[in-house]
Amino acid sequence: MELKKTEKIENNKYELTFSIDKEAFEAAVNAVYRKNVKNINVPGFRRGKAPKNIIEKLYGKGVFYEDAINDLLPDAYSAAIKEAGIDPVSRPEFDVESIEDGVTVKATVYVKPEVEIKDYIGITANKYVVPVSDEDVEADLGRVRERNAREIEITDRAAQIGDKVVIDFDGYVDGVAFDGGKSEKYNLKLGSGQFIPGFEDQIVGHNIGDSFDVNVEFPAEYHAEELKGKPAVFKVVLHSIKFDELPELDDEFAKDVSEFDTLDEYKADIKAKITERNEKQAENAFEEQIIAALIERLEADIPEAMFENETENFVRDYDSRLRMQGLDLSTYFKYTGLDLDTLRGQFRPQAERQVKTRLALEKIVELEKITATDEEIEKEYENLVMAYGMEIEKIKATVDSEAIAADLCVKKAVDLVKEKAVVTNNAPEEDKPKKTAAKKTTTKKTTTKKADGETAAKKTTTKKTAAKKADEPVEE
Repeated sequence: MELKKTEKIENNKYELTFSIDKEAFEAAVNAVYRKNVKNINVPGFRRGKAPKNIIEKLYGKGVFYEDAINDLLPDAYSAAIKEAGIDPVSRPEFDVESIEDGVTVKATVYVKPEVEIKDYIGITANKYVVPVSDEDVEADLGRVRERNAREIEITDRAAQIGDKVVIDFDGYVDGVAFDGGKSEKYNLKLGSGQFIPGFEDQIVGHNIGDSFDVNVEFPAEYHAEELKGKPAVFKVVLHSIKFDELPELDDEFAKDVSEFDTLDEYKADIKAKITERNEKQAENAFEEQIIAALIERLEADIPEAMFENETENFVRDYDSRLRMQGLDLSTYFKYTGLDLDTLRGQFRPQAERQVKTRLALEKIVELEKITATDEEIEKEYENLVMAYGMEIEKIKATVDSEAIAADLCVKKAVDLVKEKAVVTNNAPEEDKPKKTAAKKTTTKKTTTKKADGETAAKKTTTKKTAAKKADEPVEE
């Protein structure tokens, strides 16, 4: 390969003109001939035995040129960009200019932009660790108790709040049954707020085998127009009552659910773990502020190709995680009603943020002359071995050491900016004590929704989800 010319034709866009010598090209043509001759029929010759010059006369002299050039281009292009000293960020567009005494090719490609970043030392960011209260510890204990509860069949009393009941119900509005108003053997925890207001309360006080009416009114904001604000009667049959008996909070409980001998030791461990969790959340929030500040300070004319490539990386990663769960993108689209362009649109903001973050940090690596040692690179390989359970030789064959070093340097750049930041410790407004003369009560609206398999009596809440790195779409 001979690099003939490198020309910047517009911002971040280059043209490289390089040539492949005649001998290499002829060798590639001969290799293509040997590979394909067995599939070419030429009258007068046994299959696979026709000479190259006869095939060229029959089909044209350039019959093997395209495949030969395609075989040579990857290595020739790699050598050209290395000699030109550019860092491409898009797939090249090739134009074969001539095939005389070798091959002359022009490649057009976008490269990484020139980057400026200032004032990255001394960024102000807040790092507030939420203190752990006794209530937090008790809440965790409560969840552990619920997981270890013993379900008891109730036969000697009426249903009460907290019980789990099995019921049949059949709903009517103006004496007429309505769609979604009927179900049999339905499991319901009283007091869960799972059904529309008033429904669960009217089951309280009834015994197993009772048949009774539940009178309710559909909320004014109910999704079904024909039911909004309408009074309804549900014919209910109570089949069973069960109750979760929680274990006593004592040393025996601590021994059963943990490695500790006393409840106090177990509580101390819970508090330590919540503290660690809160510290990690604070650290993550602090780093997010640092990254956001770096992006604000970044000055660069970023090629669209970089955003598109990173978006595709997010899509491929999401597809891989779906496949690990036994799905794929086509099945996911069928279930969600989304399409590939919509998914790309969801990942695009994350992709832009990722590209800008990387460019900012790489510039800091350059400005601060940050490097990675051989020992650090080797340690990172060992971490990958532990993470993926592969032999280190296979990891090294898959992941280039230069890529490992680049990632390590970027991590060091993050650490540097965090170490040099001005750290505040301000509690968010919601965590600050509120001085009020009296407790203020607010009314929270509820929304109702009926989907396949849901009943009209059931109250549902809608949770927004994003396609996510099947953990968002995934940010990285």
